[in-house]
Amino acid sequence: MLQNIRVVLVNTSHPGNIGGAARAMKNMGLSRLVLVQPKAFPAAEATARASGADDILDNVQVVDSLEQALVGCSLVMGTSARERSIPWPLIDPRECGAKAVAHAGGGEHIALVFGREHAGLTNEELQRCHFHVHIPSNPDFSSLNLAAAVQVLSYEVRMAWLAADGAPAKVEKSDANGDELATMDEMELFYDHLEKTLVDIGFLDPEKPKHLMARLRRLYGRSAVNRPEMSILRGILTETQKVVRGEPHKRKD
Repeated sequence: MLQNIRVVLVNTSHPGNIGGAARAMKNMGLSRLVLVQPKAFPAAEATARASGADDILDNVQVVDSLEQALVGCSLVMGTSARERSIPWPLIDPRECGAKAVAHAGGGEHIALVFGREHAGLTNEELQRCHFHVHIPSNPDFSSLNLAAAVQVLSYEVRMAWLAADGAPAKVEKSDANGDELATMDEMELFYDHLEKTLVDIGFLDPEKPKHLMARLRRLYGRSAVNRPEMSILRGILTETQKVVRGEPHKRKD
């Protein structure tokens, strides 16, 4: 079940932090590490800091974008150290661990996302997360080392797993109607389709987008959209675009 939980490190600068994160993960039973455009990997420093977690480094997945790192995930939680311009659902590490275990126990794929050492995750990257996770550190010295942050969340995942005796109550990979939830890559295709449609109908000015798409991401992100619902939404957008172009379109009775 813990194999359904992946740790994603975005644009990591220091290879030692990758090794430290791998060690923290192995300490707590996690094994899937994904790197988004690391500055230096593989590297001897990463191996040295891993201190025996070589199997995790050997199986690291290196990708070019956060979107690639989140393919197949239906729950994404990203670390955030500061307030953002648009409020987002915020949870603490303990709730993050509980959510990760509950959903992973139902067969869903979960991502815990960590940003750059110097700047964390960008607003755009955080908008790809269902929840933001804030570690309540000392406000006078709040900056955590990347590997330490991974350790905190990995620990909470393990504690939630142990609290369920290693066999959490099954949470189906579906909504109340039994339909599978849309994954993050499917949601990204929808957001791209939605943005293009809003531009086509003149509702969104691409030169002055303000926070419209971010607010729509927050809206749909908390709605747990399932695949049949996604098909309906995409169909509506497709027919709307046909109307704008003056093409024949289907009428739903």
